[in-house]
Amino acid sequence: MDDLPKEISAPISLSCPRCRSRRLWRAGVRHSTFGDQIQRWFCRDCRFRFSDPADVEKAWSAIERFERQSLKSGDDIVSNSQICVTETKNLAAEQQKTEVLRRNDLSTAKGKIVEYEFWMMKQGYAKTTIEARGRIMNRLVRLGANLYDPEQIKEIIAKQPWSEGRKEVVTETYSNYLVMAGGKWNPPRYHRIEKIPFIPTEQEIDQLIAGCGEKTTALLQALKETGMRVGEAWKLKWTDIDYVNATISITPEKGSHARMFKVSNKLLAMLNTLPKKSDKIFGTYELRGYRSSFTRQRKRTAIKLQNPRINQITFHTFRHWKATMEYHRTKDILYVMRLLGHKNIKNTLIYTQLVTFENDDFVCKVATNTKEAKELIEAGFDFVCKIENESLFRKRK
Repeated sequence: MDDLPKEISAPISLSCPRCRSRRLWRAGVRHSTFGDQIQRWFCRDCRFRFSDPADVEKAWSAIERFERQSLKSGDDIVSNSQICVTETKNLAAEQQKTEVLRRNDLSTAKGKIVEYEFWMMKQGYAKTTIEARGRIMNRLVRLGANLYDPEQIKEIIAKQPWSEGRKEVVTETYSNYLVMAGGKWNPPRYHRIEKIPFIPTEQEIDQLIAGCGEKTTALLQALKETGMRVGEAWKLKWTDIDYVNATISITPEKGSHARMFKVSNKLLAMLNTLPKKSDKIFGTYELRGYRSSFTRQRKRTAIKLQNPRINQITFHTFRHWKATMEYHRTKDILYVMRLLGHKNIKNTLIYTQLVTFENDDFVCKVATNTKEAKELIEAGFDFVCKIENESLFRKRK
């Protein structure tokens, strides 16, 4: 019990940077390079962890003072040394010069990455693509890469314990950077290994949805019913919902087609309970930061149900699951292609081989009037034929 954070009244000026709540817990202390303590905080409302901005600013000020003093005192270190070698002073000066050059190279590299991101923006690249490629370039710099040395880039990529697919993406990113920089290289050959996506059962998906918070539950239910990308769901606005016709309009991403989905009253009720604090349904938070919250909820559900398979379910898994189930139900690959918004059918063909169902058993129902037929269609039954005055419907078990 002693390890649990203690609830305290936070300073008047301190609030959660994500939800602006002041219901905070202390969440431990971090120590900077020079021993300064940086207080960590935990928001009880949105479960976001963050550092005290005042402590962070003090730590950075200490680092900047140290760097200025180090640069100023470089000559004193050399003049006060008592080593009987005539080249000692030159070696020390060269070492100091190398350190200054290294810092300049790092700042230059960061500047080139910013320039690269601005170039991609002018070329019309999607925001998610710009952010992803910017992170890749920064990762290469942190690994010691010289952006002007393609051979060194090759060596660094080859030494990393990344998958073939990851190395292919990094290679494509640097090739794109060279287009902006006007450079050329002979890129290494990496080929993504095709893997069959993980497809959970509908019961596992429903269990995960039921184990999450109100906002996450609504998001996951939307992904399950529509198969849209999580980025498309995150951009949904309240004006995209038609409560009269029970439809949701999708603004596509990644060059997909725009779509409109018929959704259940259950989903509409879930969305309607969310707070309307902005024009976007799921708020203005960054999706990248929200993923960590989803991961915690997923892990908690998997532990509670003693089912580790739930930890394999990602946001994109819902898209794979929806496409697989729809193809199994209709056997119409063009319908699935339109459902997902794909422009190239090659991207859709993978769903024809994802799951081999062991049986094709159906549940059959009979409707004797229009009201019964309507209820069966709303329950997911498909019309088969009409015999005399009775209509036959079926649905896979």
